[in-house]
Amino acid sequence: MSQRKNEDRIGSPNLDSDVPVTPETMGMPPMPPNMAGNPQMQSNPLTFVAPTEFVVLPSAGRFYAQGHPLSGQEVIEVRHMTAKEEDILTSQSLLKKGVALDRFLQSLIVDKRIRTDDLLVGDKNAVLVNARVNGYGAEYDTSVTCPSCQANSRFQFDLEDNSVQTGLEFIDELEGVNIDQTTGLINISLPVTGWKFECKPMTGRDEKTLTKAVEARRKRKLPEDMLSQQISLFTVSISGVTDRAQIQEAIKSLPARDSRHLRQSYQKLTPNLDLTQSFECSECGHVGDMEVPFTTDFFWPKQ
Repeated sequence: MSQRKNEDRIGSPNLDSDVPVTPETMGMPPMPPNMAGNPQMQSNPLTFVAPTEFVVLPSAGRFYAQGHPLSGQEVIEVRHMTAKEEDILTSQSLLKKGVALDRFLQSLIVDKRIRTDDLLVGDKNAVLVNARVNGYGAEYDTSVTCPSCQANSRFQFDLEDNSVQTGLEFIDELEGVNIDQTTGLINISLPVTGWKFECKPMTGRDEKTLTKAVEARRKRKLPEDMLSQQISLFTVSISGVTDRAQIQEAIKSLPARDSRHLRQSYQKLTPNLDLTQSFECSECGHVGDMEVPFTTDFFWPKQ
């Protein structure tokens, strides 16, 4: 009686039948060709799937346009780095082209709709630090310059000693600033000219544009204008004016006090990973806060 009941169940094989028991006769999808008939592939003891985890985004998805995969998202899913990613980091051709880090990050991001160029700088930094900790540990030994005696020495930072800066925590202490909850843009009023700057957090693409512009001026032996270029890149409008030519001319004529106020306010209000740590100089004994530098030791540690 029990055997008959088992045979009547949907998908239960009839052991007395001449029909061979296969995935197809069991009502299951057919086995992939590269595994069928290959016992080693069916139970490979060396198969390893890199774990994933969710990294907290400093922006909490507040500054991405509607329809972007990260719009309104507080986290991003990334894989732990493997030998595949190490190959990317050590690829001489990718390093010469300056795209190794972008290819590295793109390989780690699970949702392939997300492009590294579209990541806000602060969110990109959060993913980079997470990848470094998972790949090589939190201890980061690198060369630093003492701000007091200018001596060069080695110093070890703890990359897990960080905090998320959303920008919202500084709203109350800054004058003439606010974040538009509808557009997500940062509004900063200047003390001297009274101009109102509408700003956006910079992306990975903006960083590349800034680097290329600075390098182009260096090759032409022109004076550096990194500060003006950076302000131009994060400025959407000035007192309602959106014309780029007018914006660039206005930035060049900014009083120093306005320029400083704009840059300091923007830095505090932009979401990022705060990596400021206590530093003590081994030469002169100077003690102070220092922001963790991103040097070649970061992903190419001497170990």
